[in-house]
Amino acid sequence: MGAQVALLGLDFGSTTSCAVAASATLTRAAGSGRVELGALEERYRSEMALTPLAGDALDLDAAAALLDRWLAEAGVEPGALFGGGAIITGLAARRRNADGLAALIRARVGEALLAVAEDPCLESWVAFMGSAAPLSRARPGEPLINLDIGGGTTNLALGLAGEVLRTGCLLVGARHVALDPRSRRIVSLSPEAQAAFDHLGIRRGPGDALSQAEAEAVVAFHVELLEAAIAGRAEAFAAPAAARHVQVPFALPEGTAAPTLTFSGGVGELIYAGLAGRPLPEPAHHGDLGVDLARAILASPRLCARVATPASMGRATAYGLLRHATQLSGATLFLPRPERLPLRDLPILARLSPASADAELDHAVDLFRRSPRGGCLEIALDDVSAPAVRLLGGRLAGALRRAGPIPEHPLVLLTAQNAGKALGGYVTGWGALPVDLLVIDEVQARGARFVQLGRMRDQVLPVSFYGMTP
Repeated sequence: MGAQVALLGLDFGSTTSCAVAASATLTRAAGSGRVELGALEERYRSEMALTPLAGDALDLDAAAALLDRWLAEAGVEPGALFGGGAIITGLAARRRNADGLAALIRARVGEALLAVAEDPCLESWVAFMGSAAPLSRARPGEPLINLDIGGGTTNLALGLAGEVLRTGCLLVGARHVALDPRSRRIVSLSPEAQAAFDHLGIRRGPGDALSQAEAEAVVAFHVELLEAAIAGRAEAFAAPAAARHVQVPFALPEGTAAPTLTFSGGVGELIYAGLAGRPLPEPAHHGDLGVDLARAILASPRLCARVATPASMGRATAYGLLRHATQLSGATLFLPRPERLPLRDLPILARLSPASADAELDHAVDLFRRSPRGGCLEIALDDVSAPAVRLLGGRLAGALRRAGPIPEHPLVLLTAQNAGKALGGYVTGWGALPVDLLVIDEVQARGARFVQLGRMRDQVLPVSFYGMTP
């Protein structure tokens, strides 16, 4: 242990993009023996860059040049990266070639980095972890909602004691109305902006000048949606124009106390500047409604009644990906064929436990057989005694045998407990059952739908999850 590793976080957003690089040390906890990332030190933080666009698409050549520049400035060799993540968010994720940017990032950076386009719940989670998690851990009994407000979306996450309990996403952001900064003429409107204009009776379109009063009406509508979301007022989204702005519903658990709020993202930076008494730019300064939206939030008693200031602002998504997108496997993982790694985009097909009926196990195995690239089963193990693990392993083996010919693609079992080798041994009959099985232990899937496994490094396997459920 003590090996140094490199981490990278990338965020391509509606308006701006950025990179954060850091180094960390693989350390073994004295009490549990668990391998952890320690001594995290930020090595590089890029300047904010405009997200490169070419008409209604992302400019992939310019994005590649931007990524190469960041890597060179950070002194990061792609092959040396251990983990982290890249996410394409907001309106950038809705460009027709967003998946092409994700593929470009993977080709440039290699297998270590998770790269996804538009996973709003993952973005909500990583923004909370990158911005609000330390504050939430310091106030363990206090519910805290982080609002990550960028150009295209507001990603919401409710946390308690540092753990995210709920996520959601509203299509509320600065750049749904793009303006010429000098003339205030409308350059473009997103479908959501058009719905808001229609709802408000604003008869304006591309080429028309937008008055300050009209801009204020639009952001007031957005603020009403944010106020309803943090208060748990689902009925406020019943009207067609409001419903058009919901990407993933944000539902507060019943009985949640009045939460403290934190902000991140580009609009979040403006909000904290205003709270600190610093002057904000003139409206339309950035060619959008970001300044107007920040001013309207600052004027909202509901949104500014209980605000806390996190240490990291503005780049919470990139930092959260860098620090929290990658988990480390336990020391007892079952990995008879390490040459099979890396494995990408494996779906988590089912969540099972010793209480699951045989029919549930059979259904999960059938899904695995039908999945062309293989799949994962999440296993909840409260009892890790040898008899309990042996019984569950035998039942899984029975389900595999009953299903017929076992496919060649990989089956991955994920468990939070330290039982990987034992469970893998019992499922395979210590090599008798011809299944390409991996058991990754001491990882938390956190309700994700997909998993990515990197290559082994110093006897540690980096594991990343995405496709988070609300």
